[in-house]
Amino acid sequence: MTAPLLSIRDLTIAFGANEATRGISFDIAPGETVALVGESGSGKSVTALSVLKLLPATAALSGQILFKGKDLITAPPAELRAVRGNDISMIFQEPMSSLNPVHTVERQIGEVLAVHRGLRATAARKRTLELLDAVGIPDPASRLGAYPHQLSGGQRQRVMIAMALANEPDLLIADEPTTALDVTVQAQILTLLKELQSRLGMAMLFITHDLGIVKRIADRVCIMTKGEIVETGPVDTIFADPQHAYTKHLLAAEPSGAPPPSDPAAPSIVDVANLKVWFPVRRGLLRRTVGHIKAVDGVDLSIRRGETLGVVGESGSGKSTLGYALLRLLPSDGRIVVLGNTIQSRSWKAMRPLRKDMQIVFQDPFGSLSPRLSVDAIIGEGLAVHAPHIGAAERDARVVKALEEVGLAPETRFRYPHEFSGGQRQRIAIARAMVLEPKFVVLDEPTSALDVSIQAQVIDLLRDIQQRHGLTYMFISHDLKVVRALANQLIVMRDGRVVEQGAAADIFAAPQSDYTRALLAAAFAEPMLPAGPETV
Repeated sequence: MTAPLLSIRDLTIAFGANEATRGISFDIAPGETVALVGESGSGKSVTALSVLKLLPATAALSGQILFKGKDLITAPPAELRAVRGNDISMIFQEPMSSLNPVHTVERQIGEVLAVHRGLRATAARKRTLELLDAVGIPDPASRLGAYPHQLSGGQRQRVMIAMALANEPDLLIADEPTTALDVTVQAQILTLLKELQSRLGMAMLFITHDLGIVKRIADRVCIMTKGEIVETGPVDTIFADPQHAYTKHLLAAEPSGAPPPSDPAAPSIVDVANLKVWFPVRRGLLRRTVGHIKAVDGVDLSIRRGETLGVVGESGSGKSTLGYALLRLLPSDGRIVVLGNTIQSRSWKAMRPLRKDMQIVFQDPFGSLSPRLSVDAIIGEGLAVHAPHIGAAERDARVVKALEEVGLAPETRFRYPHEFSGGQRQRIAIARAMVLEPKFVVLDEPTSALDVSIQAQVIDLLRDIQQRHGLTYMFISHDLKVVRALANQLIVMRDGRVVEQGAAADIFAAPQSDYTRALLAAAFAEPMLPAGPETV
């Protein structure tokens, strides 16, 4: 038999008295894809980071991590540097916190090519363009000078994938690599990874909470919970005949149910007419405006009290920009009325009294939570600003209640964001918004970082809060299964424009535009990767 490329033996990872993993073991053969699946906080990402010893110094590792027969746990720093990024590459879960905010896309990918392959100037730029094109960045030449904050969440993730694949590694560790991607680009990325794997003999350790992706891409799967692997085997076998109760629980978890019925006589909470968000394109020595990026271009919409408007579309279609504009987090042209207030011309100071009733849950929880504040301070900050009259005891009680509503233990409020998994951080972000009991909430991909069972819990939570308080949502997502479970009304966006709009049930049942039909087919059809190689 072929020797394993990576062999993990009895790996235990501890942070002080807390064990993140306990005695886990699995192998990855050359060219094989092994999926590591489990709920948020189960130890998946910690296991992945341990392979390259990227855990903080406080982590204690025991056991063996054998790569090509050499134990990486005991490897000297120089040997680890030779392996990192060259023999083993990693796609991290949160691209905004992994990409350098002060370096352009070209510089960040070029640095990888320069350090590991010795490419300079022209050769590095050519290879960078090839990689950006391969991972689905439109007009890659125009993006070379872009900074991470100028890209959408999905585009940032694709840049991370391009960096990881630049040196054609023997082992690719992919930690939720398609979390921020819409369904059509997700299929493209998975096809790309499989083609590269076939051509290069590359192995993959694929970490995900999306069981549909596991069926598409993995050969074997390891099911993790509470730091232990409870079941492992070929994907077909595990999906057809799961043995462990936890595996059965995961396979049964999927967004379900219907949104609370809306009242057609309810008053309008949000009214938007001809909304435009155009970003100028400046060139030349004098930085003259030569054109505009039309992120949102002439959008009209209305949301009634107690209703959920779903906003769907591919990455870069303008979904998040639309949500930010409605809350006056971005300047815009057009008419915006929220809760009876015309707000498009209001200053930042004039908007402050309205902020309590207008909240947002951002797509990237790590980037939106202050690393220097405890969870208690993060959630309680809004109360200190908008409800300064309440005492410390009442504020603490409301923070505890908000944490319990999103499924986190009250004692976690004394910890900091870096001590939580990605899914747990997203729940903290939701608690921060809900603690103020707002009337209108923009939810920007709030479940994208959550595993399937927690997704279902959060959807039930959002529906319950909506029914109890008559809350109004704008729900932005690329996960159409989640949108179907929450949205009363739906708009489909492409290139800043609305291509289809109406009752969600009607659009899901009988989409009118070709673009909407393509999105629904990618989301609900039986998972299949398209055939045919791509050139990289």
